[in-house]
Amino acid sequence: MGKIAFVFAGQGAQYAGMGQSLYDTSPAARRILDEAESLRPGTLAQCFSGTKEELARTENTQPCLMAVDAACAAALAEAGVAPEGLAGFSLGEIAALPFSGMLPFGEAFRLVLERARLMQRCAERYESGMVAVLKLTDEAVEALCAASGAYAVNFNCPGQVVCAMLTQSIPAFLEAVKAAGGRAVPLAVGGGFHSPYMREAAVGLHAYAQNLRFSQPALPLYADATCEPYNADVAADWLGRQVESPVRWTKLIRAMQTDGFTDFIEVGAGRTLSGLIDKIGGVARVAHVEDADTLRDTVALYKEGAPC
Repeated sequence: MGKIAFVFAGQGAQYAGMGQSLYDTSPAARRILDEAESLRPGTLAQCFSGTKEELARTENTQPCLMAVDAACAAALAEAGVAPEGLAGFSLGEIAALPFSGMLPFGEAFRLVLERARLMQRCAERYESGMVAVLKLTDEAVEALCAASGAYAVNFNCPGQVVCAMLTQSIPAFLEAVKAAGGRAVPLAVGGGFHSPYMREAAVGLHAYAQNLRFSQPALPLYADATCEPYNADVAADWLGRQVESPVRWTKLIRAMQTDGFTDFIEVGAGRTLSGLIDKIGGVARVAHVEDADTLRDTVALYKEGAPC
């Protein structure tokens, strides 16, 4: 019998209205979202009715998504579906910390506020952006990056790699991808995340995290940068490192499969990770929870309490 993992959604999945139906129907989700609101007044208004432009700012995106991710996981656990392991895409890794037992939600939320502040500052300092490259191998994308002064930063699934670069370099990079037989899609993001452009944020977050008291995880939480489970001793180092390191999502999911995980439930806004995991393949079942309807459907899938 395989194992169930919760995977926490990352930046870019945000939309107005996220979390509202769970706030109205799940006591566990409401507690999480109310705590986020008490720590950062205005969070609920941004989640439920923020403009696209407002939600796109890193300093808003990260706390809002982190709260919604955590609320979705809490609602699913409240309904009786329990994971045996966790992972999160970029920001989602921070959202998974309290569920793993490593930090209380309040401390993890303050951590994400600092992370967002530091990353926003780097994004304003360096005029950088991100481009998704499709239909090329990882190796081909890395070669294009090396020739263009770009960085391969998100290895999402076979045939899909996101690259970070200076904004001025994007037009030439698009042409290089086209010439190589691939497809390039500029992304509407606030900066060149998971690259050396985030170095100052990584240093600052590491310094901040060193002052936190991490508990040993009750559930294994797999790290984007290393594809290995966290422990309390490495937490501050890995959290800082994550900000400037590639997200190796394909390798991470395959590592979890090797460790016996067959079922992956995405918690948080959208279903981007569900689509990526489907493309990675080798899983028994993929589901997601982002609102009251998808919570009901996912609980129905797992009403026997066992994965496929």
